[in-house]
Amino acid sequence: MPTSRRSARKQKLIEAVQVLTELGFGPRQTNETAGYSLLALLALKPTESWDLAKAPLLGITPIIEFIGNFYAVKYAPNSREQIRDEAVKHFVESGMLIRNPDDPARATTSAKTVYQIEPHALELIRSFGSLEWQSNLEAYVISREAILHELGRERSMNRIPVTLPSGEKVTLS
Repeated sequence: MPTSRRSARKQKLIEAVQVLTELGFGPRQTNETAGYSLLALLALKPTESWDLAKAPLLGITPIIEFIGNFYAVKYAPNSREQIRDEAVKHFVESGMLIRNPDDPARATTSAKTVYQIEPHALELIRSFGSLEWQSNLEAYVISREAILHELGRERSMNRIPVTLPSGEKVTLS
């Protein structure tokens, strides 16, 4: 394998980890698995610049396949939980990733569950490496609370109110 291809993959991973670190993710979400997952979720190949980041709808298996195809890192089929636990779950909780934007009513446990980079996060990430990155990052971090609030509101709209025999009211997804 040519050294330039290997170094491009390594450099892109280093940059992805830097993006996650600057976004405030902790050590478990700034490792190789999280970095590769971010690159897959952006459909960003090793030689592409950050401004070419995209926002495809991807499930866990397509994430694993993208990493294998473009970064030559093979995850076993049973490593789906590793991708979910070390990256995707935390990306969703932070508001950087949206679960099932094509069908918010789809059950989280569905085999058809997909994820997509949140539009504001995509806009920010596309500026990585540019002169605007730092100011965009600061603005994004400030706006993240509003983004999380809006995502939470959308999720709560997809819940079903139920009254229990005791009279207690709950909502179910």
